This record gives sequence, structure tokens and C-alpha cells, in this order.
Amino acid sequence: MTDDFTSKQVDWWAVHEFVQPLLQEVGCWPQAGTPAWQLLDPTDPAKLAAVLDAARHHALRMDTEQASRAQASQDISRAADWSAIASAIRNGRGDAYIPMNKEIA
Repeated sequence: MTDDFTSKQVDWWAVHEFVQPLLQEVGCWPQAGTPAWQLLDPTDPAKLAAVLDAARHHALRMDTEQASRAQASQDISRAADWSAIASAIRNGRGDAYIPMNKEIA
């Protein structure tokens, strides 16, 4: 388990480099979780290869999702003058500001 101070960035290439030699040895395997995979003996290397391939696919999905989120964050950052918006909020709403009626509250 990782603590809150470690990076959670997923590097698909590192996972791929780790599992690729193991997958090459096996050659082919059914997709993890399918009936064909379930029928494999637990000691069959193809069963483990399928799980490693699924892990590699999951790492790729997470890697691309993280890249997409980073890009979206940059796009949002450039979309407006957020300092000016914060200042406008902090300084009140100008003529549109309606003070709270303290008698009701």
C-alpha cells in the first residue's frame, strides 16, 4: 500500500517492458476472465500471461486517462483570466449585489 506522499502516476511503458518478455515466452493466451481462461489449469503459463496482459491494458488505460486529465487541467487554466474572476468575486458583485436582510436571518 502506498502513502499519500508517493506519486500515483502510472507509466504504461514501464509495465509493458516488464511483462513483454514473459508474454513472449507464452505466445498466446485467452483474455483474462473468459470461459476459456477459467478452464485453464492454475499452473498453465497462459493463465498468468492473460492476467499480465490485462494488467498491461489497465496500465495503458490509466496512463492515457492521466494524460487526458492533465491536458484538460491546462485547457481550463487557459480558458479564462481566473485571477480577475477571483478578484471580482472577492470584491462583490457590483450593482448586482443584494445585501442580506439581517432582520430575516
